[in-house]
Parts: sequence; structure tokens; C-alpha cells
Amino acid sequence: MSSEPDRGVDPVPPPPGGVLWSLSGDIRALLMLPAALTLQVAHPAVGAGVDEHSVFRTDPWGRGERSLRSLQLWVYGGEEAAEEGRRLRRLHRTIQGTDTRGRRYHALSPANYAWVHATGFPVYQHGARYLLRPLTEAQERALYREWLQVGRILGIQDRDMPQTIEEFWPYFRRVLAEEIEATAVVEELVATDRPVPPPDRGPLPLRLLLKALWPVLFPPLARFRRFVTIGLMPPQAREAIGLEWTDEQERALLRFCGVVRRVVPVLPERLRYLPYARRARAAHRAAVRGGGGLRRKPGAPARSA
Repeated sequence: MSSEPDRGVDPVPPPPGGVLWSLSGDIRALLMLPAALTLQVAHPAVGAGVDEHSVFRTDPWGRGERSLRSLQLWVYGGEEAAEEGRRLRRLHRTIQGTDTRGRRYHALSPANYAWVHATGFPVYQHGARYLLRPLTEAQERALYREWLQVGRILGIQDRDMPQTIEEFWPYFRRVLAEEIEATAVVEELVATDRPVPPPDRGPLPLRLLLKALWPVLFPPLARFRRFVTIGLMPPQAREAIGLEWTDEQERALLRFCGVVRRVVPVLPERLRYLPYARRARAAHRAAVRGGGGLRRKPGAPARSA
């Protein structure tokens, strides 16, 4: 029933300098995450689990913050990565029920648990074409190997995930054809008229300002969320769910992503990378310069002088 790792040494995160090391901590990855989440919950079992057990409606900002922290730990967390994987498995042990097709589901059933993880690879591969640059064949293969490594951190056994790209794409097409649908959660994630509370993170003055301006800010933000969610989803997945996408929208996406591709690379590192990635990159550089240097967890901040 459940997906659990083999006993033994904890799996380690992908290596510094790899494809994920550069990709997942870049702020442009934030634009890809809504597409991955929407593709995950388009699976009836996953959608039912999120619909019945998640706090994404009542605490969307807190859930988003926790999910982003978790994702960063998988790649940049060093020794914390394996513990984060164990925490996630503990969190999902009680998530079970009946999906929209009347089938019993459990969050840690290998097929369900693996699908949630598997969606990251095609979304990263597709999103990179728009927001960074198309990956070479060697980079795609490296990305898939590293994504499998992250899966091991999460407790996904090799037998439950395709082990090569050649095996992945038939698996992906099969799930799209046999399982994927526009679940209730998908409809909520791409809706522009469902209420979302204003952000409740950050300094109090900023929260108060956002709360006051939220009736004006939210409608265009909701339209933008729908735009990038559908636009950065692989076309075959978009079609399987039944999400409409026009040629005009595609041209608008290309213009937007062209601006992003030009602007982000010239930003200073403190603005270009997410906090865990920024700290891990700095710690790695310091270790390389010092021939090993002070040992600390990659995601941990350096001590101030």
C-alpha cells in the first residue's frame, strides 16, 4: 500500500552544479510550480486527497510557503533532505478516501505518490524552453536522473518510477490518457472568480496594505495565475485535462517569457535565487575556495562575523 524506501543509507540530494541545482532555486521556477501542482491534482486520487485533506483553501499562503520550503530542501538541504522526505511520508500516512471514480485511494500508494513526483520533470523540461533555454539532450537526461534521485529522497522506490527517459514518456502518455481529468481542484486552481484571502506573511505594514488593496489586486493576479498555469503546462497535459489555450495566448506567453529570459540573468544573486538555493550556493563556493572549509548543512545560513 505505502511507498517506503529500502532500509540502509539515506539517499543524498542531486550534486552541486547539476541541472536541478541551477533550475529549481531560480526564481523563474516559481512560475512553473502552478502548472506542476495543477497537473498533479488532475489525477483523480491526488485531486481527491487535496480536496478532502489539504488546507489550500483556508491557508493558501502558508501551504505555499511550506511546499516551497520542502521542495528546496530536496535539492539544497544536505542532510536535512532525507529527514524532509520522512516527514512528508509521515504527513501522508493518514490521507486516504474515495476518488471521483469511486475507487479507494491512499496518498502513499506507489502509483499515486509516484505521479505527484513525476509531474515535476515534464513541467521543468517544458518550462525551461520558455523561461530559460531549451535543455540539450544531455541536460534532459541529467535532469531526469537527478529527479529520480529526489524521488528516492521522498521514498519512491525505483520500481515505481520509469528509470529512463525512454520509459518515462510512454508512462506519462498512458497516465494522461487513462487517468487525468479536470477535477474540482483543477477547476479551482485555474479559476479567476474563486476568492483567495490576501497574503498573511511578511511585515505587518505590508500585510495591512495588501489587505486594503486586495480587492483591486486579486482579479489581475488571478488572471495571470491562470495564464502561466495553463501556458507553462506541457501541451499534451493541457489537452488531456481539457484546458483551452489559443494561438493569441501562446504569442502573449512568448512575449512575456522573452522579457523574463532577458531580465532575470542580470539580477543580483540575492534576487535571482530563492533563499535555500542562495545559501547553498554560497556555502558550496566557500567550501570549494577553502578546500572543504567549515562543515555545515548546505541550506544553513553562514554565521555572521
